[in-house]
Amino acid sequence: MKTKRRVRHWRQAMVMMALFSMRGPAASAQNAPVVPPKEDTRNAEGFKELLDRVHAYVALHKKVNASLPALKPTPLPEMIAAHQQALARKIREARSTAEGGDIFTARAKEAFRRVVRDEFAGPHGHGARTTIRQGDPLKEVHLRANQPYPDGVPFTTVPPTLLLKFPRLPDEVAYRIVGRDLILLDVEANLVIDCVVGIFPLAD
Repeated sequence: MKTKRRVRHWRQAMVMMALFSMRGPAASAQNAPVVPPKEDTRNAEGFKELLDRVHAYVALHKKVNASLPALKPTPLPEMIAAHQQALARKIREARSTAEGGDIFTARAKEAFRRVVRDEFAGPHGHGARTTIRQGDPLKEVHLRANQPYPDGVPFTTVPPTLLLKFPRLPDEVAYRIVGRDLILLDVEANLVIDCVVGIFPLAD
């Protein structure tokens, strides 16, 4: 009898050990910290660089705007245009040495390119392509940093599914798509802050 009991206890102990060895790695995996993919980490670093420079630009925008006579509510478009032009001129003077890549740094550009590439290759790619193809075909346009946005040049807003993956911008600044380029636009001054050339895929 004692021998049978010892055998039974030994078998129970072996079963418990087997169960513990099976649960151990799974439990450890559940409790392990989540490590973001390397690509996500690089995107976050690039986006942070962009936002740091965008916030510095917005601070300059507000400083320059405060130095101008306040624009009172008016139905006259020429008054609004005059204020816009004065604001743009003052900002351009304050950024006289500005050039492409000051806001969209190299790391920021790569982050945006990765996000755009993944979006257009993913399930929302067809909808994104349809959005940016709306309107008449655009003739070749070369936009430069710290230059007014040209009159009569159409632009496309960023597709909503893609916009959700881009860093959120202050109200003074917006993303725009012109041809295959991503533009960072000062909305009130109608000024091109910076751009990423050829980021969007060619039309099929």
